[in-house]
Amino acid sequence: MSRAEKPNIVFILSDDQGPWAAGCYGNDEIRTPAIDRIAETGMRFDNFFVATPVCSPSRATFLTGRISSQHGVHDWIREGNVGKNAAAYLDGEVAYTDILAECGWVCGLSGKWHLGHSQLAQHGFSHWYTHREGGGPYNGAVMVRDGELEEEPGYVTTAITDDALAFIDRQAGDDAPFYLSVHYTAPHSPWTGHPQEIVDSYDDCAFDSCPQEEMHPWAKGHPLSEGCLGNREMLKGYFAAVTAMDHDIGRILDKLEEQGLREHTLVVFVSDNGFSCGHHGFWGKGNGTYPPNMYENSIKVPFVISHPGRIPENTVQQAMVSAYDFMPTLLDYLALPLPEGVDLPGQSVLPMLQGENDAGRDEVVIYDEYGTTRMVRTEKWKYVHRHPDGPHELYDLANDPDERENLADDPRQKARISELKTRLQDWFARFVVEGRDGRDFSVMGKGQLRPVGGKWEDGKQPFAQE
Repeated sequence: MSRAEKPNIVFILSDDQGPWAAGCYGNDEIRTPAIDRIAETGMRFDNFFVATPVCSPSRATFLTGRISSQHGVHDWIREGNVGKNAAAYLDGEVAYTDILAECGWVCGLSGKWHLGHSQLAQHGFSHWYTHREGGGPYNGAVMVRDGELEEEPGYVTTAITDDALAFIDRQAGDDAPFYLSVHYTAPHSPWTGHPQEIVDSYDDCAFDSCPQEEMHPWAKGHPLSEGCLGNREMLKGYFAAVTAMDHDIGRILDKLEEQGLREHTLVVFVSDNGFSCGHHGFWGKGNGTYPPNMYENSIKVPFVISHPGRIPENTVQQAMVSAYDFMPTLLDYLALPLPEGVDLPGQSVLPMLQGENDAGRDEVVIYDEYGTTRMVRTEKWKYVHRHPDGPHELYDLANDPDERENLADDPRQKARISELKTRLQDWFARFVVEGRDGRDFSVMGKGQLRPVGGKWEDGKQPFAQE
């Protein structure tokens, strides 16, 4: 296989960023020239959805192509990241990086892992520089290098980028292709400690893109919403976190060009989940409310992808795509086989990357889950079902794209709800792994304490309740 058939891959993953928080998605208040640059030299997806609207399970789905009720990661990982109780949450799963490593790619990770056992290089990664947990202060962050904890005295976004640039420099002269995951903690909270000149640059911003609405009833008592709703300093901090990260993404793109690698490198930028900064009256993602929400701002993320000469430039894809489609698409793009004996709910959308709108697919339906909350979304309708007895939601997205009028109790929608509920139940019945079904766990959005299923069972509650 030639170098053209085995391109390098740089996969850039932000943390808590909705598509509204990027210039190329129409926000003229936030500065993201590097993300916009990827879109201009490639393809922007306007309807890209994560499979779970919170970080760890979403990251697991990107890597494995499987949903939470298959890989067993149902919430952000609160314990089991380092130390004697560290647990590899994806133990026994096949990640696409496992396949890349087996097929000759040198795989590196710079940044956030947050899938357990941060001190253990795993799933094909031979370079491993990661965050001890999954977030925290932007200055003085504790990182893991070669299995050892070390404090990073500088700004963590810059530290992650510096490590990524060093990896690219080392691999530039190697005949083997490389895969590099650059996983930022930005723009996750806290929204303090960011470069002051960038924070100050948003002093006069109107923040029209972030309406501070009346607090959502499900967000009352949530510390994030209680402390941030209507707070301009938090808005400045969030925007600054994005812009500082974007500046460093620009450094990565510049490095690829300086090393003569840009034409041979597939670059992807995406976020692990969406985010609301006051939209719908709360700050946060799926666990920004309780019960968890499935609003568009929580489940939709920016997704831009570029490979000069292979992916059409400055194009926009409107078709709906899920994070569980990413693994089969990437492997198809690289002409690599899917793992044998692994049940994958997604499908390759490679034809889309070649400029075909429908990719030859039938009607596309998006499915999400977060614990006992599940969602089915068609092009025009969204139904959210909460086991065992609600509250349920139904939105007419064609006429109510902001999801303001819940039609779940409208008797005129009884047949539609029945049809969508049947779709939802049938799809999950097709893919759920026994012992890992999200409906069986009390997931409250406050963190996962240990893996579920198999050898990890110990009779203890695997999810934090307070």
